[in-house]
Amino acid sequence: MRGKHSARFELRHLRYVIAMAEFGGIRKAARTLGVQPSTISRRVRDLEDEIGAALFIRAHGGVSLTYAGERFLQRARKAIDHVSYAAQDACVIGRGQEGVVRIGLMSSLASGFLPELVEAYYADHAGVRLEYSEGGPADHVSAVQQHRLDVAFLTGTTTVEDCDLAHLWNERIYVVMPTKHELAEKEEIAWRDLHGQRFIVSEAQPGPEIHDYLVEHLSSLGHSPNIQRQAVYRDTLMQIVAGGSSLTLTSEATIAAQFPGVAYRPLANEILPFCAVWSPKNDNPAFRRLLSLAKVRSTKWLRMGGPGVEPA
Repeated sequence: MRGKHSARFELRHLRYVIAMAEFGGIRKAARTLGVQPSTISRRVRDLEDEIGAALFIRAHGGVSLTYAGERFLQRARKAIDHVSYAAQDACVIGRGQEGVVRIGLMSSLASGFLPELVEAYYADHAGVRLEYSEGGPADHVSAVQQHRLDVAFLTGTTTVEDCDLAHLWNERIYVVMPTKHELAEKEEIAWRDLHGQRFIVSEAQPGPEIHDYLVEHLSSLGHSPNIQRQAVYRDTLMQIVAGGSSLTLTSEATIAAQFPGVAYRPLANEILPFCAVWSPKNDNPAFRRLLSLAKVRSTKWLRMGGPGVEPA
């Protein structure tokens, strides 16, 4: 049964004991550690007094471990190793080389800025795990504010309470239609071309945002849009578009996914800004590295003419 006595000593005292045992004397240990012999002698004596047992047999020719000292040395070495491993782990995590970054998205990664950002990030941070969560803007913002998400990538550049925001990239908006649709003959679609057309959107994100976007723009032209909501995801929505006469909208990054019977046509002069939203109190090093990389790549992306155009 272990005693209730709790020894009080520091890690350097363990290192003194280990050095004395390895070099068989105080002077050699002191030279190796860069301290005075009297310091090691005094501190080891204090340690022996504290734990109530002699660790060394001292003689003119050097020192040797007692039985208690041999047992103590085994555990001291393990303790030093554990602390070293803990320090290494903390250093790696502190540099953002390991950890978890939780990301909120409105739809699956397809092509464009985000997947390129993730690929570049993984190249230097293979030890970091990225966790994704799809959902709507309100849910993502709430999760960011409550630190359940590190960052959310959303459309628009509206100020968010208690959050920082950075406009990272732009994408053109495309009209999605059946290949047999009359508008498929056009290279570019104008809002006036959409008068009287039927639309279909998903009830899942980003369907609600597309619905509001259509209502806002078509209503401003004096049109009352005919929009049907469907409780389906993107793949099924595309199949419905291909087999019918309804249209929908999508962003530029998603058109890399091709569906039989579906055509994409750009909507004239319509650019959709995308931004990152995060809490200024978030000190996750792995996330901070991702954010820094996103800002750097954003500047290059816009300057080199990535999807969309650079904002004025």
